[in-house]
Amino acid sequence: MEELKRIVEALLFASPDPLSITRIRSIVPGVEAEQVTEVLNSIGQDYVDQGRSFQIVEIGGGFQLTTKSDYSIWVGKLLESKSKQKLSKAALETLAIVAYKQPVLRSAIEGIRGVNVDGVLRTLMERDLVRMVGRGEGPGRPLLFGTTRDFLMRFGLSRLSDLPKMEEIEELVGEKSAEGEQVSDEIAALVGEKSAGGGDVSGESAEGEEVPEESDAGQD
Repeated sequence: MEELKRIVEALLFASPDPLSITRIRSIVPGVEAEQVTEVLNSIGQDYVDQGRSFQIVEIGGGFQLTTKSDYSIWVGKLLESKSKQKLSKAALETLAIVAYKQPVLRSAIEGIRGVNVDGVLRTLMERDLVRMVGRGEGPGRPLLFGTTRDFLMRFGLSRLSDLPKMEEIEELVGEKSAEGEQVSDEIAALVGEKSAGGGDVSGESAEGEEVPEESDAGQD
């Protein structure tokens, strides 16, 4: 088991992406899933006992070595030369709808947002946050959209069921309304009735302003 710990730790250190237990077992033959889980827990506890600045987290359907948030300011200085591409408000709203309604039709997204979302969806797909997951049953078999594994990783989620529940969002929206803060139609739509073409979030991955009349096409 001690040798297995060293092997798994080396794999986590070398991998740029989260490693699932299945993936680890495919690399280390003859190892049972329970053994891998035990080793991962043991390594994680070692880091805690030693007060290390990094940890093992379950994210994106697997396990990954990450720096603790306490040291993010220093890591940020190391990486500050890299440009950060921020998503626009329109992109974030569209991404939220896809995350909660998937698999969802483009027409359903536009029904909630009230504008064309072709450009926004293209941007989200280029950034590997949204992907095509199938086709609907309507005329022309329209495309259905869902989130990607990268979406889970970038938002620190292990699975889609880790997203805040609708009840939690309703409570938050209620608190903000009581405080007199403005709640956008897009968020209100998310916690209201389900739109056609979308479903509830469940299981693991493979996560009053006027509606503007202008199109979102071409926005980042």
